[in-house]
Amino acid sequence: MIDRLEATLTLDRPVSTVKQVSPARERVLSSRGIHTVRDLVCEYPFRYVDLSRISNVLAAPIGQACTIAGTIYKIESKYTRRRNLSLVEITLVDDTGTLVIACFNQPWLVNQYHGADRIAVAGKVEFNYGFKRMTNPYIERLDEGEVASGQVIPVHHAGEKLKTGQMRAIVRNALELVRGVEDPLPIALRRKYRLMSRGSALQGIQLPQSMDEVAQARRRLVYEELLFLELQLMLRARERSAGKEPSCHIVDGICVGALEAALPFSLTDEQRTARAELLEAMAAERQANHLLLGDVGTGKTAVAAFGLAAVADTGMQAMMMAPTEVLATQYASSVGTLLDAAGISWAVLTGSTPADERARIVESAAAGELVVLFGTHVLLEPDVQMPRLSFVVIDEQQRFGVEQRERLVAKGDCPDILSLTATPIPRSLALAVYGDMTLSYLTHRPRNAAGTQTRVFDREQAGDAYDVALAAVRAGHQAYVVCPLVGVKRSDEQEKRKKGEDPLLGGEHDDETLAPDAVSVESFDDFGKADVKAAEDHARALQRNVFADYRVGVLHGKLSSEQKRQVMDDFRAHRIDVLVATTVIEVGVDVPNATVMVIEDADRFGLAQLHQLRGRVGRGEDPGEVCLISGSRAPLAIRRLQAMERIQDGFLLSEYDLSLRREGDILGNRQHGASTLKLVNIMRDKNVIEAAHADAAALLEADPELAAPEHAALRREMRAMFKAQ
Repeated sequence: MIDRLEATLTLDRPVSTVKQVSPARERVLSSRGIHTVRDLVCEYPFRYVDLSRISNVLAAPIGQACTIAGTIYKIESKYTRRRNLSLVEITLVDDTGTLVIACFNQPWLVNQYHGADRIAVAGKVEFNYGFKRMTNPYIERLDEGEVASGQVIPVHHAGEKLKTGQMRAIVRNALELVRGVEDPLPIALRRKYRLMSRGSALQGIQLPQSMDEVAQARRRLVYEELLFLELQLMLRARERSAGKEPSCHIVDGICVGALEAALPFSLTDEQRTARAELLEAMAAERQANHLLLGDVGTGKTAVAAFGLAAVADTGMQAMMMAPTEVLATQYASSVGTLLDAAGISWAVLTGSTPADERARIVESAAAGELVVLFGTHVLLEPDVQMPRLSFVVIDEQQRFGVEQRERLVAKGDCPDILSLTATPIPRSLALAVYGDMTLSYLTHRPRNAAGTQTRVFDREQAGDAYDVALAAVRAGHQAYVVCPLVGVKRSDEQEKRKKGEDPLLGGEHDDETLAPDAVSVESFDDFGKADVKAAEDHARALQRNVFADYRVGVLHGKLSSEQKRQVMDDFRAHRIDVLVATTVIEVGVDVPNATVMVIEDADRFGLAQLHQLRGRVGRGEDPGEVCLISGSRAPLAIRRLQAMERIQDGFLLSEYDLSLRREGDILGNRQHGASTLKLVNIMRDKNVIEAAHADAAALLEADPELAAPEHAALRREMRAMFKAQ
């Protein structure tokens, strides 16, 4: 009789419990993060050699991947003219012909395989010099009878100290120990989606009899991973507000109505929907944690303004934090005028606010006289307090670290939270990474901007790109030139305290936002290569050579706050014709007369960041042109940039970008547990993500603590999986 409890408890026992795991092998497994039996059985194969669909040499299709089994006729090391490149050539024969296999930089193969050995090779078949060939295929030694049985051979990540065959044997032993393991998924969900049991799924993905069994096992385990993640995200969100009194905002008051009347334009249908979703969340009897995702120029700030008005109607206070002073001060001219019309008091606080003015603002906020306070990271300083803070807005939230966002929220007892981002994140990815938040999307620009055309230039064509900019300037327009380096490095203290980076948006922060816990993935140090032009040096060169008859300015994070403001004022007033800048212009800069942008070393930027940058041009009546200059010859880099030429929609561009990445690059190791997703593919599993998110919400709505007897196994599994996170 199977002891289900014993099998379930075995999952969390040391990996040394498994037969054939010696102390030496335990150390090897531990170095790969495999410490328990659970870790071992969840170390899934990364590919399979399907011997049930094996081809012979004669029938193997040229130009396609396939698996061929045969006997080694000859194996030998060969001389190559290229340095540091060894070659082992294997001649494989079967009843129908000969296959020549070239294995580069694998010299140990001549000792591992010998003539008359039976092997299976999986790879792409090519034809040249009179023979069918494979280059660096996967090679698996065949035991007697393996081909005849139609076996599917799982291939695990292995190394010199632990071969793939040894890993397969260890996993087989581990599966024996957990045979009959309890299934944590409620029976209703398993029936709803016709999912196999957990034990069958582990067996099917680790030691399958067919590729169809692999597909069914993966289907079950993908859903399980996503359901657990969504439950964990939602449970942690509830924990953050546990024991606190949330604000139930008035969302149909006088200020909200006055704000709408003051709008110089009509909201789009998308904006009305997003506004309704935000206000519904703010009116609820629980803390709102809302994410508004909108492509460049879709009017996210206008939607956020209604949240600020609801705060005023409720008699409370709000803070809105921006990543740059340029953006924070722009609130004064956009949102500020609307708040004035609605009779709502507001102020802007940045690093360059004069001391006496700063003191007045801080005092007014602390006295409860000020309703809305806009600002940069200065809002995080201890003396900036609002006693009735009930709403926090974080603009371009991915540019702030986790700790910074939490510090701002902590200034209130249980404030509602609205996060804004112009980074186009597909809904599937947003649910996987931000499943603890409610979501709204804006995809269309409310104003009919003229749009942009994007072209890619290689380094030798850089002159052509600057000719485009020069022609625009001669016609009375303005241009941006974007460089990825300022010529400064992150301080040692910032490097030591680096925390909370977000994997979704690479790029540079100006000094104001380069706080210790707000460092972006693609940081200054990543760009610190000699061949990358610093903005200041490049501006001088352009002034001297290309734009000698025009005014060239420079904007970057090394400038003081006052200098930044002066540069932007001069550019808006057309006292500067060409602005050479770093990605400080990425968000919030609106100069309709700027029609051309040249981006140097464009291959060093992420696609989302390039898309946001090009949103700075084509904002007026004249169309914009974006020239991407790249010196890269890498095929992937070229394909990414060429996608910018044909895809204008930020969300479609983001989906394309995700399709090019490995899953680990997409999800990173976010603190909420995304690192537990071993099998999920964001693009392929969109529907499963949606289903898991809805099912998790329904489970917690019916049983907020997962305390029901039928959820005991689910609750125990959740604790086991996330206890270290």
